[in-house]
Amino acid sequence: MTSFDVSGTRGPWVVFGPARARESGVLRRQLDALADRGGRVHTFRAADLDDAAGVFREFADAFRFPGYFGRNWDAVVDCLDDLCAEVTGGIGTAGVIEGADSLLGAPHLRLFVSVLCQGAARANADADPDGDSLPRPATAQHFVFLLDEHEAADFADALTHPDLTLAGDGPFLTVTLDPEAW
Repeated sequence: MTSFDVSGTRGPWVVFGPARARESGVLRRQLDALADRGGRVHTFRAADLDDAAGVFREFADAFRFPGYFGRNWDAVVDCLDDLCAEVTGGIGTAGVIEGADSLLGAPHLRLFVSVLCQGAARANADADPDGDSLPRPATAQHFVFLLDEHEAADFADALTHPDLTLAGDGPFLTVTLDPEAW
């Protein structure tokens, strides 16, 4: 059993784990639960996300970012937050990156994961940083990196940063924002 649920509105926001977990096991059950409620599960090929331009292109297409999307990391955070409830009718979304082994060592990996955590933390919140209620409900948003060859723990060194909190959870590595840093 795992301590995370990618169909709900609690962290962690990013999960690295074995690809087989999507076919059977906890990830399959959680992703199916999200989809059964009307949420969206978007699947990406890691090979298409091998640089910032690829991330911007693929995410803009899958998540239907508006035409004014600025094609930069801050704009990804804003769009993931602003559009999550709108695109899914308030149910939520999960992004699943298949073949994520190829991203180990990618120069943008840490920033990419941090941006996903930032966008998801905002989408999953029902109040702003000052504690004021938002005009929308918290909306489930999570990202899952599926690994075919590497262990999730192999990504820990590449993701270590003061902004991020990493934790092992069985065969999974979970990532969320460090509340002290944010």
